[in-house]
Formats: sequence, C-alpha cells, structure tokens
Amino acid sequence: MSKKNKEEKEVMEEEVMTKEKKSSKKEEPKADPLEVLQAELDKEKDKGLRLFAEFENFRKRTAKERIELFSTASEGVINSLLPVLDDFDRALSEIDKTKDTGHTEGIVLISNKLRETLKSKGLKLIETKPGDVFDADIHEAITQIPAPNDKLKGKIVDVVEKGYALGDKIIRFPKVVIGQ
Repeated sequence: MSKKNKEEKEVMEEEVMTKEKKSSKKEEPKADPLEVLQAELDKEKDKGLRLFAEFENFRKRTAKERIELFSTASEGVINSLLPVLDDFDRALSEIDKTKDTGHTEGIVLISNKLRETLKSKGLKLIETKPGDVFDADIHEAITQIPAPNDKLKGKIVDVVEKGYALGDKIIRFPKVVIGQ
C-alpha cells in the first residue's frame, strides 16, 4: 500500500469514528439544567440538615456532660468529708451513752450545720436499716452471720457504715452485715 492510500484510509477511519461519536452523543438525552440544579440543591439541603442535626446532638451531649460535671465536681471534697460525718455520729452516740449534756448541744449544732451544707451540695444519705432486703446494687456486704431469727435470713442484720449518694451517683455504698 502506498503512502497516499494509508493516509486516505486513516482519514476515513477518523471520519467514521467522528460520526460514531456524534451519533452516540445524539442517542443520550440531554438532562434538563433545571433538574440538575434541583438535584444539586436537594443534595446541599440534605448536607445542611445533617450538619445541623449533628451540631444539635453535639450541643445536647456537651450540655448534659457539663451538668454532670457540675453536679459531681465536688465529689472528691465530699468523699474526704464523709469520715468526719462518721466521727460526728460516733461522738454523738458516745455522748448519748454518758448522758453528758454540756457538750452535746454544741456538737449537735456543728454536726447539723455540716450535714446541711453537704446536703445543699447534693449529698444524700442512703437510708439503710436492719431488716431491709439486701440489694447488691445499693449495699456492700462485709460479712454474713447466722440470722438471729428466720425473718432476717437474706436481709440486713447490721449497718456498719452509712452510705451516701451525690445526686444520682452512689459515692459510698452502705457497708452491711447479712443474715444467713
């Protein structure tokens, strides 16, 4: 084949390819620009809504965490004051045994003031008394002893140490003795 024939063949092949491209373009329907823009707008609206929802969830989560932090921020200080409350209870019980009324009134006033101050900061006494049903979620069993009577089997026989909660969180579980 001559050089001229090769060139003519290549030109013809290019023309055929160009026609095929044009015909394939004609077969594809052109999208309406309005529909394309509407689809893009919907996509952006969806992104915006998702971003707003994510931000709202973040805001609510941080607000909740902040409230929890403020309610338990003083937990360390209050935990360190719990032994002082225990000492007041022991002192008052010993004073009651001796019937010494001279110092009793002052100690009671100081004890009540400390308790009220801690109560205003969210400290609550967990009410536990002998005869209550033992609950492992609330109580800490120190030991088990033979029950003095059948009514106390599986129940609290004695409270060794009082328990306290700060808000909804138990910061010290009541230590109890259980009857077998």
